[in-house]
Amino acid sequence: MQADIVCFDLEDSVPDNEKINARKLIKSALKSRKLYTSSIFVRTNSPTSGKIPSDLQEVIQKGIDGIVIPKVNNIVELKKIEKILSKLEKAKNLKPLQIIPSIESAEGVVNTYSIASFGKRISAVVFGVFDLLNDLGVEYTKESKGAKYSRTKIPVDAHAAGVAVIDAIWQDLKDVKGLEKDCKIGKSLGYTGKSIIHPDQISIVHKLFHPNKNEILWAEKVCKIYLKSTKNGTGATTVDGKMIDEVHFKQAK
Repeated sequence: MQADIVCFDLEDSVPDNEKINARKLIKSALKSRKLYTSSIFVRTNSPTSGKIPSDLQEVIQKGIDGIVIPKVNNIVELKKIEKILSKLEKAKNLKPLQIIPSIESAEGVVNTYSIASFGKRISAVVFGVFDLLNDLGVEYTKESKGAKYSRTKIPVDAHAAGVAVIDAIWQDLKDVKGLEKDCKIGKSLGYTGKSIIHPDQISIVHKLFHPNKNEILWAEKVCKIYLKSTKNGTGATTVDGKMIDEVHFKQAK
């Protein structure tokens, strides 16, 4: 099982004295694009770092599907980045690339809807919990109360803007049960996927974010019974003793 997106990182995992080398390595890796069946994104440095122009100049080429921009605070930052991106795409005869902003600050959380609805390039937004908690001055725990409001608000804003929304990483690679629980919470909040930091997490995340056998059977039953009900002019009806109507039918579809 493979990840939907493979994202090369230029930000926090790369020390400043290795940024140039990292850009070159990614540029080289993109030449072997045919070896990857997942979508390929590059995570740039943050808008306030001053490094994005150099990041984009080096890595924007054939083989890349989009960029993840960490620590996005507002659409002013996105406008500046898109201007650079558009010039590079035109110069290199590339189709418009996708942008996935990462929400990692109090300002970013407040502006999530405007960020998510910035334009057609925005395919998703990501929740970045660690930098957010640092911005709030809150210590990270596996069930941090300081992140609850932000984790709940971000998917609401993303869905309102019509884009996908990706939950934050699970840091403890050894805590599989914790990852499973965290995935279930994220899915219940409206997240459509989850960032991961290790290949061992792929199958767990896929399993918990995709409909399971019981959910598929329920959806099939709802569709069948609701269509029969509407055909008979009834509309709202029951499935296994529970009321269903059009909204449940849409969810089942």
